[in-house]
Amino acid sequence: MSFIDDSAVSGFNPSNLIGELVDQAGGKRGAKLVLAYSGGVDSELLALGLSEFAREHHEYRYLLVHVHHGLSDNADVWVSHCESRAGVYGVPISIKRVVVDTGPRKSIEAEARNARYDAIKSMMEPGDLLLTGHHLDDQLETVLLALKRGLGPKGLSAMGNTQVFDGDKQLIRPLLSISRELIEAKAKAVGLIHINDESNSDDKYDRNFLRLEIIPRLKARWGAIATTASRSAFLCAQQQAVIDEEVSKRLPVFISSKTGVGSLDLGLLGAQSTNWQSLLFRGFIEKLGFAPPSQSQLAQALSQLLTARRDAKVELRLGDLLIRRYQGHAFLGSVTDETDESPIQQCIEVDTSSLLDKDAEVSISLSKRNKLSITKVSLSDRVRLPDSSQRVSICFSVKGSTRCHPVNRDKARELKKLWQEYGIPPWERARVPCIFYGEQLVCAVGYWIETGFLCEQDECGLVFTSYQI
Repeated sequence: MSFIDDSAVSGFNPSNLIGELVDQAGGKRGAKLVLAYSGGVDSELLALGLSEFAREHHEYRYLLVHVHHGLSDNADVWVSHCESRAGVYGVPISIKRVVVDTGPRKSIEAEARNARYDAIKSMMEPGDLLLTGHHLDDQLETVLLALKRGLGPKGLSAMGNTQVFDGDKQLIRPLLSISRELIEAKAKAVGLIHINDESNSDDKYDRNFLRLEIIPRLKARWGAIATTASRSAFLCAQQQAVIDEEVSKRLPVFISSKTGVGSLDLGLLGAQSTNWQSLLFRGFIEKLGFAPPSQSQLAQALSQLLTARRDAKVELRLGDLLIRRYQGHAFLGSVTDETDESPIQQCIEVDTSSLLDKDAEVSISLSKRNKLSITKVSLSDRVRLPDSSQRVSICFSVKGSTRCHPVNRDKARELKKLWQEYGIPPWERARVPCIFYGEQLVCAVGYWIETGFLCEQDECGLVFTSYQI
């Protein structure tokens, strides 16, 4: 361990660091401060700091969460340690047991991390704050791993002191500016008892390899490298923030939602410089909640999308991301969701007896992720009620040759022509619920009502609404 000045140790107060970041993150009265508590020296010091902070701040709630991964023979011993220490600190603790997928081609590090965060999120509510024990040396490891993976400014930004977590929560890292040596010196000075995870000495894991083999040599040569790498990460974060802000301003112009599904206008995108094509396409992918592909994958996808013939079928699969082109637009989807969104059956009969009363509502499952609500109302555009002799059904994959006559159109057209006019991609058409009275199509849900089936004036009718669950 490097020499640590006694004044640095005495001046290091985890409770104060927690308070600064809680304020910075805008912690609200009544919010729960949740510590990811492994029992290692970093989280042990934070647990001590959190207990001290809690004694002065009764406006918040507090919880330690220890995740039992079941990967070590000592896991049960660690649980006992954490429960005992939580009693000493006077902070409530929750033990969450998880199963980590250790199958072939799986990263145990990544799978354990995902399982751990899922378990912690289950204990949190909107507005809560998660505290983790990441420190300055962890930041250096993250920067080096980002370089190894060839990441850009976003990846090299590494970790921030505060960041949005799981959409409506905050993650704070009070120790991010503190070196491992100072943390260990402080823990020793206050007599903290902590556990040592034996897996930390296994250099088959990338982080352990850096921690055990590489970073000590870097520090021996350049003592301040963890601090300077953190400074570089901060500068990258600044630049990335500017890029994100500019992309968010420009991107809406390129996104069309006329079909109800957001798509990227490839004609407009192709008129941009190569760099902006890449930034905007990546921004579109992230806006829809997908993990961005690698730079080479992104470049290949753009090349195929922008240079293909207008009528060419383009379909790319990059992990779970599905990219397709139709009518000069790029559409994104999830490979997993393709199965989940497939209709349970091709034709579903509807019992309309419960819709006799005004404002009655029926909900019907269409697939694993989609439902259809049928509401009887006397306002808005609505379908006239069926006759008592008419069977009502919801059908999918209706033949393209079916003749349709939407209201406000002069003449009937084949269904396949209407799909094209409405800009509905071929893969979406089979999932559009079509309502039939007997053998007669009366509406395509979300798109049109057939002539002769639209209610007039105050006549009660049915509104069909498809939604995801």
